[in-house]
Amino acid sequence: MTFVIINLAPGGPIEQKLQKMRMGGGDSGKSTQVSEEVLENLKKQYGFDKPMPVRYWIWLKNISKLDFGESFTYQEPVIDVISSKFPVSLSFGIASLFLTYIVCIPLGVKKAIKAGGTFDQVSGVILYILYSIPPIVLGIFLIVGFAGGSYFDWFPIGGIKSDDYDAFSTLGKIGDRVYHFVLPLSCYMIGGFTEITMLVRNSMLDVIKSDYIRTARSKGLSDNLVYYKHALRNAMIPVATGLGGFLRVFLAGSLIVETIFNLDGIGLLGYTSILSRDYNVIMGLTFVSSVLLLLGNILSDIVYVMVDPRIDFK
Repeated sequence: MTFVIINLAPGGPIEQKLQKMRMGGGDSGKSTQVSEEVLENLKKQYGFDKPMPVRYWIWLKNISKLDFGESFTYQEPVIDVISSKFPVSLSFGIASLFLTYIVCIPLGVKKAIKAGGTFDQVSGVILYILYSIPPIVLGIFLIVGFAGGSYFDWFPIGGIKSDDYDAFSTLGKIGDRVYHFVLPLSCYMIGGFTEITMLVRNSMLDVIKSDYIRTARSKGLSDNLVYYKHALRNAMIPVATGLGGFLRVFLAGSLIVETIFNLDGIGLLGYTSILSRDYNVIMGLTFVSSVLLLLGNILSDIVYVMVDPRIDFK
């Protein structure tokens, strides 16, 4: 479906190439005419001299060899183009995933234990306020407030490391990465932070009401042992659904965040490829993303079994 849609979209790579050639007719500003021979050569160069079903069949055969073709925009193999954008999106994807779960799980458990109390209500208000802030608004606010916009010039904008990064010590390199990550990572995390916290809280509340939890308490077990050993494991079953998304952090680029903070990642690559009708890059990103989604679903099933041995897929 993706292959058909992007090939039927107007303004393909040939049309864009012809437009540049017509507008490059010298200083007079007049557009030049392009001969039919040039047009046919362009179609052959880009592979559009064949019907769409034939081109799709060729594409299927090529991806079986992990050959996604050449980017029309970058004039290099698509796999190299995508790989060159990985470091940015991969770094932020893994960091946001790790920090989100390491903070949200204990916070969700704490809210469940203190359900209805002051801590639960105050933290809930804060979480929903954060959830209601669009990443683009938060990004602009952070730049204006803390990146030299109008108030403080505490953090840099653009890139994931300094120009003299290689000259730093190991500890200095870690600090430099953290220094560059603070603002964009805040925008990366704002979307899923509230969702996971409330998911853990509500799941934990359901488990706490179970009979076996009351039995564990009646035996005199400490609250920490009851909550964090017996209850938490079963409460993690719904959360395990999202763990399969770990593989998708490889393509976890965010167009808004990468645009605001001038980060050359996967999200920005996908957007620019759509605008330039770079079909091979679009299909390459679609294919890799689909494979990672399927593998993530399998990983979720495996995590289910690890969390709850009662689940059996045999």
